[in-house]
Amino acid sequence: MIILSLHSALQDSGAALFDDYRLRAAVQQERLTRRKGDGGLPREALAEVLEIAAVPADRVGALVLSRGHYPLSYFRGASPVSVEFGAESLGDLAMTLAASGALHSARIFDSRALLADLGLAPDLPVFFSNHHRAHALSALFHTDWDEALVYTADGGGDNLHYSHHVLKKDRLDCLFGDDRWLRAKRRVDSLGLLYGMATEALGFRPNRHEGKLTGLAGYGKARIADAIAGHFTVGADGRIDSDFATLAAMRTRLRELIAGHAPEDVAASVQEALERVMLASVKRLLDRHGVRRLALAGGVFANVRLNRLLAEAVDEIFIFPGMGDEGLPIGGALDYLLARDGLPAWLAERHRLDDVFWGRSYDDAIGAMLEKAPGVVRLAGDPAERAAGLLARGLAGALYAGRMEFGPRALGNRSIMASPADAAINQRLNERLNRSEFMPFAPCVLAEDAAAVFDITPANAYACRFMTVTTAVRPAWRARIPAVVHVDGTARPQIVETARQPLYADILRRFKAKTGLPVLVNTSFNAHEEPIVNRPEECLRALLEDRVDFVVTVDGVYTRS
Repeated sequence: MIILSLHSALQDSGAALFDDYRLRAAVQQERLTRRKGDGGLPREALAEVLEIAAVPADRVGALVLSRGHYPLSYFRGASPVSVEFGAESLGDLAMTLAASGALHSARIFDSRALLADLGLAPDLPVFFSNHHRAHALSALFHTDWDEALVYTADGGGDNLHYSHHVLKKDRLDCLFGDDRWLRAKRRVDSLGLLYGMATEALGFRPNRHEGKLTGLAGYGKARIADAIAGHFTVGADGRIDSDFATLAAMRTRLRELIAGHAPEDVAASVQEALERVMLASVKRLLDRHGVRRLALAGGVFANVRLNRLLAEAVDEIFIFPGMGDEGLPIGGALDYLLARDGLPAWLAERHRLDDVFWGRSYDDAIGAMLEKAPGVVRLAGDPAERAAGLLARGLAGALYAGRMEFGPRALGNRSIMASPADAAINQRLNERLNRSEFMPFAPCVLAEDAAAVFDITPANAYACRFMTVTTAVRPAWRARIPAVVHVDGTARPQIVETARQPLYADILRRFKAKTGLPVLVNTSFNAHEEPIVNRPEECLRALLEDRVDFVVTVDGVYTRS
């Protein structure tokens, strides 16, 4: 069965397409509209996943929807809780359910009208997924564990900010976070929202620039961490609570606490408070239920420093690479499959994740476009050899090959590469990309070299394939690859496997042969406040605008003439 899954929201909208348990395509709306974090009904993403998979709309057998934000015209029988989105208003489906006392979306949402507008069959079954369950299942499905704690945390969804599930003895029990809490009083307990408030208070954009705060934290002292963390408690059941009556009270108190403190100390304090409370909650649940593996999803777990501490508490950790709400279409489809087939069949279909290359490939178009572009020349020779030579000379190049990555991390198909030998490359590249970053760039490393350079362990190795956790850099390497080492001696590596990314791996291998360095800089192929490059014309524009010195494709290496 073809399953189409959509997340429609104020930000991070997207679509995914499954053929039963096989994920055929997944695309974030922002990659198509070129508006960072774009929201709204993801019509473009819907069309894209159908086209990628060469599936006509009439073959779709089920539609899965998140309880997000939709045009007001689809609401019936209840006054929708509405919010402004650009020039229009959207109804918040989850909050409208909570306000109306309904538990079933079909009572207040006109699915048939939506199906008609999307060009789908009028009798198509429509399934509404729970926000935190979708997050949880996206992480759990991509493991092969018999027992695990599945923990989600974010700024909010379906009236909650967390969920806790335990897989044990072929049972998946929800301890906290399912629809039983949809109509409960809204809890004021979100560390994710607190982190966003601190991001905003420091002059950055919330829900966008939290990573800047994480990087800045390494330069400060956690002078007010006790005062911030003191507002939160962790119960015997692992649930986080706070003494704030409202979110407004949380924001006001946070601003009072941080007044007069240096930005780096504020960042360090908020980071420390997040780590302290989250670690206490997770450890309490691990100990209470006797499990030693941890699956994570939700925007809070974009925080790679937090993830490192959590990895140290378990035998193995996995963070779903699309950990933010962009991952909900994938988790939503998995929620539908679980409801359709039951837990034993669902568990039997699980597998470890190979990659997140679920968008479109332009390998058949990018070479021809670059060949014809005025002012661009192709360099003769083997692409990997030429690229490695240019990188060894200190130039920065973009790798544009294969299918588009999904999620916030560039993992080699749309990445900018550079030598890690000179820390000044960070400032030079940030200036060319109009970025202001406090963290060094992330490194990529071949699987056979990873443990020699970084503190790769059985607990973090799987997560390190997707750049979702930091590790210590071995002391012998820190001075040799300073461009990828943070002030605290850590890095956020991506482990590269030859079988999955042969061109990427070949460049790494040849660069090592020339320089003795088994590591390259890997940063996303985009300028500041732009989504990662998707179409060939965006790649060409970046080259012509001097964002990079050269572009590597499966066809060759291209530079400006």
